[in-house]
Amino acid sequence: MYLILLGAPGAGKGTQATTLSKELGLPHIASGDLFRENLGKKTELGLLAKSYMDRGALVPDEVTIKMILERLARPDTANGAILDGFPRTLEQAKALDEALAPQGKKVDKVLYIKVSTDELLRRLAGRWICRACQTPFHMVSNPPKVAGKCDACGGELYQRDDDTVETAKNRLEVYFAQTAPLIAYYTEKGVLVEAHGENSVEQVGKELVAAVRG
Repeated sequence: MYLILLGAPGAGKGTQATTLSKELGLPHIASGDLFRENLGKKTELGLLAKSYMDRGALVPDEVTIKMILERLARPDTANGAILDGFPRTLEQAKALDEALAPQGKKVDKVLYIKVSTDELLRRLAGRWICRACQTPFHMVSNPPKVAGKCDACGGELYQRDDDTVETAKNRLEVYFAQTAPLIAYYTEKGVLVEAHGENSVEQVGKELVAAVRG
């Protein structure tokens, strides 16, 4: 069974992928982890990706797809896998379908964790980090006891550039622009399932597992 997890930054894909992986016995394949693995091991694909990244260019779809297909060829994916962070574009989705088809395989379910923009911004833009010990805090879910000070060492808390509201808004705009065609594509194929991502982590997990097993 091949599953795809869709959801904006802050939707909780990584957390739910871990739950699904344990419940279903399928490997969790995160595109970010794959990039880091290939870059770290200096594989041919990793070096190719790095050549684009060093120039500040986007890594072409064909390189990303090759990394994913190489990972899907490993023995632990014999019964399927959970893809997280891939596909990101319609082109990648079509390429994945074309690669699986000759093996008699297909994407069985696409699980879309739907969260409102306001809630995503709240989650993404609330993180602060201690300058001294790097302990993370969140203004809503895990605030410091004293505003601006680290509970652990008393150090000053600061917000990284990529944790500000403006940056979060830009990230979400890019994500939704890329993903809207994907949602339409998988809806048309009849494999898209929506989950209410603003419920508790446990509730979302149960909803996703039930959708897969149903």
